[in-house]
Amino acid sequence: MLWKFGPMVYLPTLLFSLGEGAVLPLIPVIAASRGASLASAGLIASALVVGQLCGNIPAGWLVAKVGERFTMVIAGVLSLIGVIAGALAPSLVVFTIAVFVVGMSAAAFGLARHAFMTTRVPLEFRARALSLLGGSFRAGMFVGPFLAAALLALFHTENATLWFFAVLLVALILLVLFGPDPEAQAAAAEREPDAVEDTGEAVSGSIPTIERAGVFRTMWRNRGVLGRLGLAAASLSAVRAARQVVLPLWGISIGLDASSIALVVGVSGAIDFALFYASGQVMDRFGRLWAALPAMVLMGAGFLVLSLTHDAATNVLWFGMIAAVLGVGNGLSSGILLTLGADVAPQSEPAAFLGSWRTLTDAGGAIAPLLFSGIAAISSLAIGAAVIGGIGVLGAVGFLRWIPRFVPRRPAG
Repeated sequence: MLWKFGPMVYLPTLLFSLGEGAVLPLIPVIAASRGASLASAGLIASALVVGQLCGNIPAGWLVAKVGERFTMVIAGVLSLIGVIAGALAPSLVVFTIAVFVVGMSAAAFGLARHAFMTTRVPLEFRARALSLLGGSFRAGMFVGPFLAAALLALFHTENATLWFFAVLLVALILLVLFGPDPEAQAAAAEREPDAVEDTGEAVSGSIPTIERAGVFRTMWRNRGVLGRLGLAAASLSAVRAARQVVLPLWGISIGLDASSIALVVGVSGAIDFALFYASGQVMDRFGRLWAALPAMVLMGAGFLVLSLTHDAATNVLWFGMIAAVLGVGNGLSSGILLTLGADVAPQSEPAAFLGSWRTLTDAGGAIAPLLFSGIAAISSLAIGAAVIGGIGVLGAVGFLRWIPRFVPRRPAG
């Protein structure tokens, strides 16, 4: 059923991620060009992550109130305001606020699509559908920097990427407002006699409205799964985010130049992107643990091995091989956080639960680079990488323990 309106499900995500992927690497550059120090530029760039953390729970409330479609429209409009404000910002304070608003809007946009997929995609191919959703985001983040480079070469100003993002946001808003409504199509499909058994419940075209408990009550009711499986998921997010920081710094530390580092990181990213759909296939055919556990073991072991190679005679070779291993692990984990969140979300209150779930996983991704940088500052990069590897191993143990307990078994056949 989902494939009938797949373009309306995945195309908005691709448009948003293309714009975000083009702008994200240049936020520190734009801030520095407007007078920020290197430290301040880093803090301004972190406003995007802080905005995402702050936006998840309010986004869960908004989706529950107005539905996925109008939440996406609201998020798109707020992002458009933030991007235009960033392009025209008269001061660094205004630019920081604009980046924060874009981060909050990104959280709302992502949660709205996640909630729709949670309530509308059948369990038997949920993982593949969510892996495609994650792949749409990864495609945008992978291609976006190349588009940014082309825009810089053409217009010779970083603001060109902001205006490019604004154009994509206008297209996204128009697409969501005037394109076929996936919510209405899904509701119509559910009314067909051979689609699903008629339970007698009214179909609203959005998230079910059965006895809404509210965001914080939903968090409390589901504290068991959030505190167990949610923490394991946060460790996966942490290891993923650390990879983006560890690899460039490690390359610098062993004496590679910028082009060599970019090549290694690019190859790792290409491997990651190439495997995004394989993760969904594995999860739907064999179960969630068969993708989550190998991904965490590969990444955790990769960081642990990397921590032992800094002073080796073949450290450059090890760096390239471990970067490839981390790319494989990250690729195998594509869609896992989305799928696990959808699997354990209560059907009566999915949006509120997913707001809490995404806040927890985003927090793991936000803390890990800070943790690695702090450990590296007071000790060494090797010890920092070993700590990240240890987090990966603990996360693998957590998945091994909690996925069989909380996640439904894969459908027969």
